[in-house]
Amino acid sequence: MSRHYFGTDGVRGQYGTPQMDEALAWRLGAGVASYVKLTPDFRFTRVFIGRDTRGSGPALEAALAAGLAAEGLVPVSLGVVPTAAVSLLTRREGAALGAVITASHNPAADNGIKFFGPNGVKLTDQDEGRIERLMPAASRPPLAVKPPVAEGLARYIDAAATVLPVGSLRGWKIAVDAANGAGFRATPGTLQRFGAELTLLGVDPDGANINEGCGSQHPEALSAAVVAAGARLGIAHDGDADRCVLCDETGAVLDGDEVLTILALQALAQGRLAHHTLVVTRQSNLGVDVAVRAAGGRVCRTAIGDRYVMERMLAEGATLGGESSGHVICAEISPTGDGLVTALKVIEVMLATGRPLSVLRRQLRRVPQRTAALAVREKIPLENLPGLSAAIAAVEAALGAEGRVLVRYSGTESKLRLLVEGPTDREVERHLARLEAAARAELAVSEAP
Repeated sequence: MSRHYFGTDGVRGQYGTPQMDEALAWRLGAGVASYVKLTPDFRFTRVFIGRDTRGSGPALEAALAAGLAAEGLVPVSLGVVPTAAVSLLTRREGAALGAVITASHNPAADNGIKFFGPNGVKLTDQDEGRIERLMPAASRPPLAVKPPVAEGLARYIDAAATVLPVGSLRGWKIAVDAANGAGFRATPGTLQRFGAELTLLGVDPDGANINEGCGSQHPEALSAAVVAAGARLGIAHDGDADRCVLCDETGAVLDGDEVLTILALQALAQGRLAHHTLVVTRQSNLGVDVAVRAAGGRVCRTAIGDRYVMERMLAEGATLGGESSGHVICAEISPTGDGLVTALKVIEVMLATGRPLSVLRRQLRRVPQRTAALAVREKIPLENLPGLSAAIAAVEAALGAEGRVLVRYSGTESKLRLLVEGPTDREVERHLARLEAAARAELAVSEAP
């Protein structure tokens, strides 16, 4: 089902443009309310709304609330909370829908809106297509409604705090970089409950500094802070705190594949990995599959995007899955990516094994991998790029069963992403260069971070 507004993680665009303004927020609110009322199990009328720290958040929240109210639903603001808080409370406390106003790791000039169903799980592509068809052609006044406020942060912290025993982090030094985003109170507040001594970065949001040289996209300062403080680990989030990037005690950065391997192997060792299954995306390193299989588990792969991970987890009966970017879903606690819960679960492994992160991370032996991101003016379908398609086929044939190729457009940014894995670094670099050259020959591109 084709969609005009929704991408891989809700609707996202530069604030003040037709891709993300109050008029669109109102229309989305009215459209999703109409959709909810048509669902067979429609019972609740409340809609929980959370947002990150962007300056545009309150105006978009008011417009979204107005659209929801225009169609008879009752918007309730949770204020500035992590995305996972909205998901969790929507499921636990009986709401028709959860909505989060955030552009995740994007710059402060952007914003977005994403929705969760009453089960706390992100809506499917098909659901989003139906919402678009139900959206009014234009917004109608009033464009702003100030929804009543409900305390969401404390209830979310209470839920996250069940992961570890009281006082279990006394004597621990931990560095936290909250990206000046939605987790700036939740993660420090939870860790302090356990007695941890914290070094804090990215906890002074001003509406414009979210993700600005900090957080999961820029872990350099966190790495330095871990070393300077003699911390056991560092924890970094993105703007809506559904992502977790860790630093070990040496300041070295772990990615989501290492985190998922640590969690999966510990769960397998304890007989707690549901159906012995870990769900990852096509982006994850093949070394994850090797490590999990050797421990008696299996790995399922799915499309890129944590909601696709959750869809596959539900289909497989799995309780652990995620992405190499740091979106990790521990479904026994939270039905979506949750940066705080992920960090707590890794700390749980550290406590149980007595091993530092620098040792635990060695359980993943990576297959040589190289990636590239190219900024594009237009996302021309890959099948309409014969040169690039031929290069992909040639590289796949050369690698055979010893590697793989992944070429895709980003679902949230104007970028072409290239990934090659293979038996040696030299061979992978050569194949990646071939793909880059083919892409440059057919697209107006430039290197992108």
